[in-house]
Amino acid sequence: MGGWANERPVSLMSGNGVADALEQRGHKVTRIDMDRDVAARIAEAKPDIVFNALHGVPGEDGSVQGMLDLMGVPYTHSGLATSVIAIDKELTKQALVPKGVPMPGGRIVKSAELFEGDPLPRPYVLKPVNEGSSVGVAIVTDDSNYGNPIGRDVAGPWQDFTELLAEPFIRGLELTSAVIDGPDGPRALAVTELKVKSGFYDFENKYTEGKTEHVCPAQIPANIEKLCLEYAVKAHRVLGCKGTSRTDFRWDDTQGEDGLFVLETNTQPGMTPLSLVPEQARYCGMDYGDLVEAIIAAALPERMKANDGAG
Repeated sequence: MGGWANERPVSLMSGNGVADALEQRGHKVTRIDMDRDVAARIAEAKPDIVFNALHGVPGEDGSVQGMLDLMGVPYTHSGLATSVIAIDKELTKQALVPKGVPMPGGRIVKSAELFEGDPLPRPYVLKPVNEGSSVGVAIVTDDSNYGNPIGRDVAGPWQDFTELLAEPFIRGLELTSAVIDGPDGPRALAVTELKVKSGFYDFENKYTEGKTEHVCPAQIPANIEKLCLEYAVKAHRVLGCKGTSRTDFRWDDTQGEDGLFVLETNTQPGMTPLSLVPEQARYCGMDYGDLVEAIIAAALPERMKANDGAG
């Protein structure tokens, strides 16, 4: 847990929540706040399994997964290849859209290009290609204070990233669905609508209590709920996610089924008190400790077998 990504505070909350739950169930837990000596610390701990509660880079992008694969240590959540693809929003589109999962169009732009003119008709969204938790997201509208064209001295994600993904802005509802692996394969738990009280569903609104109302289950038509659940499971399967994932949507309710779009699939969903996967699990009758142990159970059989096969 922890690490040095923008999502470090969230990761620490997730990791400590997981550790507390496992200790309450009688498991011996070693808490590691990740630093550059993480491999030595894991080797010293000699764990049966590593619960990966990291968010962002390097815990979610394949780096930690590759290290643990080389060490022969089983770990929770998705493996190296899945992590590399899913954290990159453009690679995710290339994997999912051909399989029938609708995602917004758009293109990668150099940040410096934004000062010359808009890459898409306004309104549009700018986001880093490989960050989570809505870090660095900006919505550019005709009446935004970014200027037209965007001003070089105006604060925004273009200050921190050399490349950004530009996508059309989809009006409507923010929805999300969690998927959990079980003995019979992956299943989607529920659909939650995220009602932000001010602005949009950015980092602050995600992790500050009282900023966003979670409506679970979402009060949406049955056909839209069914599609969300189906797309979440399909994304989980196509990307090769393990343990759990969470797929986020925007739904333009004036367009019916044609207005539903997947935004991204998160392979390391948060496990904090405000996180959506534990919330949906509770709705389905699974408490926090059961959820943690289900994620571990999904990781152990396959990875232990793989380690045995490797000799």
